[in-house]
Amino acid sequence: MLFAVRTPGHAFLWFVLFSLLDVAPIQAQNVAPPGATVKLGIVSFLTGPAAAPFGIPGRNGAEIMIETMNAGKVPTPFNKVGFGGSTIDAKYIDETGSTANVVTEFRNLVQRDQVDAVVGYVSSGSCLAVTPVAEELKALTVFYDCGTPRIFEEKPRAYVFRVSPHATMDNVAAARYLLAKKSDITSYSGLNQNYAWGQDSWRDFAAAMEVLAPKMAVDKVLFPKLFAGEYGAEISTLLTSKSQVLHTSFYDGDLEAFIYQEQARALDKRMTILSTTGETAIWRLRDKMPNGTIIGARGTNGPLAPDSELNRWFQKIYSDRYGIPPTYPAYQMAMSLLGLKLAYEKAKTGEAKPTTDEVAAAFKGIEFEGPSGSVKLAIGDGHQGISQTAYGTYRFNKEKNEPEIVDVVRFPAECVNPPAGLKADDWIKDGMKGAKC
Repeated sequence: MLFAVRTPGHAFLWFVLFSLLDVAPIQAQNVAPPGATVKLGIVSFLTGPAAAPFGIPGRNGAEIMIETMNAGKVPTPFNKVGFGGSTIDAKYIDETGSTANVVTEFRNLVQRDQVDAVVGYVSSGSCLAVTPVAEELKALTVFYDCGTPRIFEEKPRAYVFRVSPHATMDNVAAARYLLAKKSDITSYSGLNQNYAWGQDSWRDFAAAMEVLAPKMAVDKVLFPKLFAGEYGAEISTLLTSKSQVLHTSFYDGDLEAFIYQEQARALDKRMTILSTTGETAIWRLRDKMPNGTIIGARGTNGPLAPDSELNRWFQKIYSDRYGIPPTYPAYQMAMSLLGLKLAYEKAKTGEAKPTTDEVAAAFKGIEFEGPSGSVKLAIGDGHQGISQTAYGTYRFNKEKNEPEIVDVVRFPAECVNPPAGLKADDWIKDGMKGAKC
């Protein structure tokens, strides 16, 4: 409500009136003073079965990276303070809950908290639910872990990015590694969670095997409920199988629960376990992880990361802070934040904060070197990253009393990722034409 004050000398009353009404000075939108804060929403599993092996390492990766970015202590070319001189202020949100809850929290970050960007999400289900909302709200969003290839295959995106390569790479490389190391196998089985991530992972692995080894038989194909935690029935079924290999994209507490339960019945003595996300569990399971397990790290992360200044730096600051080496969720978070930082700084041309559209335009097709090595946003119309990947074989080194991955094979990005413009499933079924291995 406004009041007309006609008598002179009442400027003070106007001041009091506007103070009580909390009327702020009018400023131009999307313009901030020099050094203004960049607000980020960081979303990861902080509670529940996916928290300890996935969500917390991802959150820790964000915490340590944002702290060192704000201090200007990241090695070059990332040594500029914050995002282009602007301090980063992060709000951490728990991903646990239904997809409806995940979407509500995303809307709150964008509309209520007015963050400049959201970085997060472990679950493919979360990413599939958030993507259309991010586009609707024109909210810059960087997915750090979820692996389903469907995000950029269903339709073009303007505001959603994913620096981390999608799961097709994991499973094509798994098939290539398996056939290079165990060419004499005759059949294989699958145990994957019954939702987008597990279904897409098995689809790509089985299709790649069909192309690379068409005479090899598929035996058991099992899809237990996500976060089931109890796998007695599935283990009983697998013990009746004559397969020599079990493919699983299990992650989080499901992976660790399965490993403990299958060892009690010696399933790993009957068949080799091929775990596309197994690297996340090696520092927790240690000597409980079966020797001989084929291990993936969703790219060149953890023990599979390249020897570089950036990787050694990241390993040290993370291990010094948290007392355990970083696993691939921490690497993927670090790479996602570094990509966003470069895009932000590329878009910033003056003292004002760049707009969301300016950062999105700068992010498109970006290429850089980080702790995980080289990544290029080469597919999904420049919104989806590709990188090389690697697989190896697990062994617990009793002399050093620590896990290690040996017999490592590295695969170029163009060997295991579909080219631009092709859906992953179509590319694999068509014989992976153009793969540069």
